Amino acid sequence: MLPALLGLTACAPTASTAAPTTGCGPATAVVTDVDIEPIGADPGSTLPATVTSADGSTVTVTDASRILPVNLYGSIAEIVFSLGLGDRVIGRDTSTTFPAAGDLPVVTPAGHDLSTEAILRLNPTVVLADDSIGPPEVLAQLRRAGIPVVLVDDEQSLAAIGRNIRTIAAALGVPEAGEQLVARVEGDIAAARRAAPPDTAPLRIAFLYVRGTAGVYLIGGRGAGSDEMVRAIGATDAGTEIGLSNFRPLTSEGLINAAPDVILVMTEGLASVKGVDGLLALPGVAQTPAGQHRRIVDMDDGLLLTFGARTGRAIRALADAVYGSCA
Repeated sequence: MLPALLGLTACAPTASTAAPTTGCGPATAVVTDVDIEPIGADPGSTLPATVTSADGSTVTVTDASRILPVNLYGSIAEIVFSLGLGDRVIGRDTSTTFPAAGDLPVVTPAGHDLSTEAILRLNPTVVLADDSIGPPEVLAQLRRAGIPVVLVDDEQSLAAIGRNIRTIAAALGVPEAGEQLVARVEGDIAAARRAAPPDTAPLRIAFLYVRGTAGVYLIGGRGAGSDEMVRAIGATDAGTEIGLSNFRPLTSEGLINAAPDVILVMTEGLASVKGVDGLLALPGVAQTPAGQHRRIVDMDDGLLLTFGARTGRAIRALADAVYGSCA
């Protein structure tokens, strides 16, 4: 889930030294190939496998023929499919939206809450999850039913991707495939980082999490995950720069202090406030350099903060949208 909301605090604004935003405008970051590219055919599992779950418990997996990977971001399923194990996956969460998983039954019928009944009907032999999804009582019930539940780290960062791939691959008995996937993903991310122009001052980018239909308006800071994506394209996270951490309620004063050159949002979030004009109507947005120049970049909800096997593609698409939207 989004981190718990605390009070909004902000430091004094820092003047941006980025290139002028004149000539730029709204843009959408587009990943042209959104489906999963497995590293190869199903490598077969060497089981039993005993791993340490992120909650400290020791879990032994004896059968990985019916895998249920679930979390808030869809990243666990993305990794499982990328390991070549997609044919073993029996269900999905609402955040797992890539085409290869589209026909799988959903086990989060109420938003992002897991349904014990829906999961048990699928008869999984192993469940992979993290602390972003719950409630915890459901995962406890599954363990009491004899189903191995392996929790992976829910840290939203580039550095965590390799660790999570190794944890998932170890639990499923395919550690060699895990190392191959780590090498590919890290190579993709390194190549994508080089897409940022080397001779420009860093842009200030603020990530806004908006859900107009629910009245939710947040700004990201250090540790929100959005800060990692912003830094990956050579920019400065405006929320972090004014002392924010995780997600905080959006206020006009805080956003004006952040002084972003670019505002980054999720595509569905932008639609929920009726597009760029609706976003500009939110308090403080029109008073920022980004608002004045309508420099709004949106990106698919299922890619921007996933931190999975497709993150290199997401970074490259974000860099193209941010730096390629200027005349």
